[in-house]
Amino acid sequence: MTIAVTDLDAAQTAPSFTVVPGAVVHQVLDGARREVIDVVEEAYRTHGAGATVNPPSSFLRFPERPASRIIALPASAGGAIGVDGIKWISSFPENIASGLPRASAVMILNDQRTGYPTACLEASIISAARTAASAALAARTLTAGRPAPRRLGIVGAGLISRYVYEYLQADGWEFERIGIHDLSTDHAGGLRERIERDGVPAEVHPDAESLVRGSDLIVFATVAATPHIDAPEWFDHHPVVLHVSLRDLAPSVIRAAANFVDDADHCLRAATSVHLTEQETGNRNFLAGTLYDVLTGAVAPPATDTIVFSPFGLGVLDLAVAKLVHGRAQDAGAITVDGFFHELRRHG
Repeated sequence: MTIAVTDLDAAQTAPSFTVVPGAVVHQVLDGARREVIDVVEEAYRTHGAGATVNPPSSFLRFPERPASRIIALPASAGGAIGVDGIKWISSFPENIASGLPRASAVMILNDQRTGYPTACLEASIISAARTAASAALAARTLTAGRPAPRRLGIVGAGLISRYVYEYLQADGWEFERIGIHDLSTDHAGGLRERIERDGVPAEVHPDAESLVRGSDLIVFATVAATPHIDAPEWFDHHPVVLHVSLRDLAPSVIRAAANFVDDADHCLRAATSVHLTEQETGNRNFLAGTLYDVLTGAVAPPATDTIVFSPFGLGVLDLAVAKLVHGRAQDAGAITVDGFFHELRRHG
């Protein structure tokens, strides 16, 4: 028997549409960093178990503005996450000179039952939070079996570095000192002041070499488009490296380390350092595994070698964090747009 869906049924079941401004996103996430790390871990496990659809990111580039790009990250997450959506995030490095952040973004969530969009969220904060939570989770997971790093080094003093620092703090890390290097001494000084407000000693390094050699845990979060560090000997003390910006390390550094990624097929593309290494070597033998492999015990991180974690950034992570925000946004001041869906009767 075929059951016809009437226009009235459609009107009654169309979901509402919510706009979640950045202030609401910040309010929800600001006190939930440990929970966001747990959400990101669940997303990694869901993806590793094959319960996601995560197509390659699409890059919109501009011939007349080669440094800028806008990226689309569509994804679908099953399991307990249960949401579809897309992140639309721009990276315009020249914004920094005028005082604007480099990245801006929105995210659309779709109802899995009807396909209707249910929310538009300001997503630069979501993107920064999931990136930082991923880095904190990787730091926790990949340092198992070795002494806890006591000296943190940060290369690139932008918003992402601040978020990574704050998520490491939220995850219980305690550092004896923190080093910072940035091409802009003003930006480096600003991050140092932020860290010192927490009572943690911080110093600005004039060069990347001294920072790398003096750090046990290193975060790269720059806007570098091509590798600028080609000295494997800087890492002879075998630190753990969170290579968040993906393009800082030359293949010679990658080949000398135990390399972990979030997803090999995603990460080995778009001229990332690991992609350049694959092109140079003709294989992927330099990869030790994925973060999911380590989380599930399939691969143990080495206790003595240099470890480099290169996360391309999966759309399912954004989805998981966005769903957390959306679920709490109504009480925090989200805006419901009445009548957003207008043509709900087939024949008018």
